Amino acid sequence: MRHRSIIGASLAVVASLTLSACGGDDGEGSSTTLRVTLANHVWTDNIKKALPEFEKQSGLKVEVTQLGEDQLSDQYNVKLNAGSADIDVMMYRPLQEGKLFAKNKYLADLTDRVKAAANWNYSDFQAGPVEATTYEGKPVGVPIITEQEVLYYRKDLLEKAGLDAPPKTLDELKEAALKIKQSEPDVAGFVARTGKSAAVTQFSSFLYSFGGDFMDASGKAAVATDAAKQAYAYYGGLIKDAGPANVSTDMSWPEAMAIFTQGKAAFYTEANSLYQNATDPAKSKVSDKVGFAPFPEGPAGSKPYNIPSWALGINAASENADNAWKFIEWATSKEQTLAQQKAGVPGARTSVWEDPEGTSTFPKDLAEAIAASTKGGVGHDRPLVVKVAESREIVGQPIVDAITGKDAAAAADTANAAFQKFLDDEAR
Repeated sequence: MRHRSIIGASLAVVASLTLSACGGDDGEGSSTTLRVTLANHVWTDNIKKALPEFEKQSGLKVEVTQLGEDQLSDQYNVKLNAGSADIDVMMYRPLQEGKLFAKNKYLADLTDRVKAAANWNYSDFQAGPVEATTYEGKPVGVPIITEQEVLYYRKDLLEKAGLDAPPKTLDELKEAALKIKQSEPDVAGFVARTGKSAAVTQFSSFLYSFGGDFMDASGKAAVATDAAKQAYAYYGGLIKDAGPANVSTDMSWPEAMAIFTQGKAAFYTEANSLYQNATDPAKSKVSDKVGFAPFPEGPAGSKPYNIPSWALGINAASENADNAWKFIEWATSKEQTLAQQKAGVPGARTSVWEDPEGTSTFPKDLAEAIAASTKGGVGHDRPLVVKVAESREIVGQPIVDAITGKDAAAAADTANAAFQKFLDDEAR
C-alpha cells in the first residue's frame, strides 16, 4: 500500500517465523513445506492466526517470512532476479511492482488455475482490482486488499454552514470548502496530499472524474489533455484557495490526516483504508463528528480509483506451484475475505461487500461510499509503468505548480513532454 499499511501496522519491523500445525520435519524444499513471503500488514497478522486451520486441512507446513515493505522489495529484487525457487507464494503490490514482475516473468500465469477453481469463483472479484492483477490478458495475481478514494468530512461544520448533505459534485465541493474556510478562519475548507509523488494517487480520482487519465488507450502520455489540465487546475486551486494556511507541498497522508483529525479541515479526500485514524478517539479529536461520502462527481461522473494495494502471486520459479495455489485459493476464499473484512481490511470480493456481515464493522456511510466507489472505480491510481516512482515525480509536478499558483496548463504541457520521453525510453 502506498501508505505502507492499513492503520498502524509497522513496516520497519522485520519478522521471520515458522508456523506449523503438523508434526515432523518434511525437509528443506519438500513439496509439503510451503514457503510464503508476506508484508508487515494487518492482513498478514490476521492470516497468520488462521494458518493452523489451513495446515490441518491441507497437511502442509507453512513457513512464513514477514518483512517490511523496503526489506520485502530488497529480497524480491535479489531472489526473483536470480531465479530462486525458495519463495513459493509472494505478497506484492500490483500497482507499484506488478508490471515489472510480470514483464520479467517473475509471476506465474494463473489462467488455468482460476478457470479450474469453479467453487472459488474468480468472477466474484471486482473488475478494477482484477484489471490491476492482469498482465497482457493473463491473471498473474489475486487481489487481497483493496482501496477506494472517498470523501471524509466534518458533519458539524457542514451543519454550521447550513449544508444539508455532503457535496455530490466537485463544483459543490469547491463551493462548500470555500464557504467554510471564509466563515471559519482557523479551519481549512479542504485538505489533501500535496507532495509531488504522494499526491498522484489521490489526484488520480480527480483526473478520472474530469475524464482524463495518465495515458491514453494507445499508451501515449495524456497529462496535457483538456481534461487533465482541468483536473490539475482544480486540485491545485482547491488546496491553494481553500486549503490550510501556508500549506506545504510535501504532505503525504500522515500530515494531511493529522490536519483533519486535529479538527483543522472540513473536507479531506483519502483512501478508505485509513478511516480508523479519523474515527478512533485515541487518534482523532473529531472522531464523533466524521462522516464519509462517495467521491464527488466531475464532468465525467464519479470515478474514484478502486485498486488492490496488495495481491498474492506464485513465484514462476517455484517447484511447489500446486501447493502454492492451494494456499492462495484458501487465503482469498470468500470465508477468509469475509473474516478479513470484518477485521477492517477491505477485500475484493463483490459477494462479501453485498453481505451485510461484510460491512458490519464499517461505519454505515463509509460502507455506502465504498459500494458506490466499486461500481465505477478505475483499477489504477498511478501510471501503469515499470519505473513507477520516476513516473510519479513527472506527472505529479503540475500538482505542485498548481498549488503554488503557477500556470497548471503550462505545467501539464511540460510534464506531458517529459512523460512521453519517459515512456519512449522505457519501451526501448
